[in-house]
Amino acid sequence: MKHRLNSWLVNGSLWLFALLTAFPLVWMVSVSFMQTGEAGAYPPPLFPQSPTLTQYESLFERMEMGRYFLNSFLLATSITLLSLLLNAMAGYAFAKLPFSGKERLFKTLLAALVIPAQVAMLPLFLMMKYLGLVNTYLGVMIPGMASIFGIFLVRQYALSVPNELIEAARIDGAGEFRTFWSVIIPLLRPILVTLALFTFMGTWNDFMWPLILMTDAQNYTLPVALAALSREHVQDNEMMMAGAVMTVLPVLIVFLVLQKQYIKGIMMGGVKG
Repeated sequence: MKHRLNSWLVNGSLWLFALLTAFPLVWMVSVSFMQTGEAGAYPPPLFPQSPTLTQYESLFERMEMGRYFLNSFLLATSITLLSLLLNAMAGYAFAKLPFSGKERLFKTLLAALVIPAQVAMLPLFLMMKYLGLVNTYLGVMIPGMASIFGIFLVRQYALSVPNELIEAARIDGAGEFRTFWSVIIPLLRPILVTLALFTFMGTWNDFMWPLILMTDAQNYTLPVALAALSREHVQDNEMMMAGAVMTVLPVLIVFLVLQKQYIKGIMMGGVKG
């Protein structure tokens, strides 16, 4: 009886916290389907009286939100693919390839993890300005092409790959690139899915760096465009919520699709090495 009571208390607490966490998201979606001004009533309604798609139509027709959505999607996808390639190559090299100063360089990279990203934004901006990449998509992409965290994550996972597999590939005549692409990449798939999810979500939600680098409104990403929209329509709660739904929905779908691989990669990456 005591065991059953404890189980009910734990499950009940988990359900309560889950509902408290999900409520703001559910209300955000609900408000996005309300008529203009309906959410400003007191007490605020939980559900729309007459659901409408007016707010979404306004975002796409008058605010060109479709362009900003496409900007974010292309940037997030490009950065994710490049990041997977470069982080996987660097992580594999740190794990399995001998070269001078490897351990010292890796420790230096780990030490750099404690430096806040905001500290590097000014020198990064000056570098992009010197290279003529201000207000360009390439300028936004370059800082995200590789990360210390991504290299560390792949390296820890790659340490578990048996050296015998690599030696067997080399004996069969495979070069380093062929060994990496045909042997290592398939074995790294769980951690690469996890890294892809981290990178896509981080890039999609990134606000500060695109805001600093982009000067042309046509090049804005979705979070930057939504912030600009909030200044122009500060009282239009329903439209703001529709924009927020558009920002949250893609990363939520990506997470739900990849959650099994994500959890597998996190659990296996935590015990490797």
